[in-house]
Amino acid sequence: MPIYRLSNKKIMFPDPSLAEADGLLAIGGDLSVDRLMLAYSNGIFPWYSEGDPILWWAPRERFIIRPPKIHVSHSMRKFMRKHEISIRINRDFSETMHRCRVKREHEEGTWITDDMEVAYKRLCDNGLALSVESYIDGDLAGGLYGVSLGRCFFGESMFSDLENGSKIALILFSKVLEENEYVMIDCQFETEHLKSMGGEKISFDEYRKLLEEGLYTKNRE
Repeated sequence: MPIYRLSNKKIMFPDPSLAEADGLLAIGGDLSVDRLMLAYSNGIFPWYSEGDPILWWAPRERFIIRPPKIHVSHSMRKFMRKHEISIRINRDFSETMHRCRVKREHEEGTWITDDMEVAYKRLCDNGLALSVESYIDGDLAGGLYGVSLGRCFFGESMFSDLENGSKIALILFSKVLEENEYVMIDCQFETEHLKSMGGEKISFDEYRKLLEEGLYTKNRE
């Protein structure tokens, strides 16, 4: 089936169930706030390389972490007891996102384009995205950024400048999300790193139910 081509004049997406086997759903469109919000609220996200058209994805299986089920290994608990650790939220969204980009460029390549840096900063300015920065013994150690809608957090990327920097950010941030009754951290794709921290693979049908719960069901009193 041909990939659906989006128009810049109309903000819409085909049903995510129409995605290809690899998850590719559509091509084109833009990275406006309205389009990105429509995408994420339907389990769709952009992922493409610099110089390529925008590609939109809705994988049939998703990898998530339920905040109360974040796994902290014995060695990590020992590390956390040994050091003074903390996080800050939105210390500097643009810098954190760019650090994620640079780290990936040096290691395995990145999908974080110039246009994406601008677009996600715009989301942050509208209260729809945030960054988390971790500190170990007072030094900036790592961080992550993503989109936050309702009680769902859609993680985009992480970086570490010090040992366990990104893990500290994710562990402590998960506690914040748990306290605020978030239903999931959407990790999009499975990695061994996230699997070791409690990530689980679910069907898109189950994922959609979590989306509905997190986006359209009010917090319990």
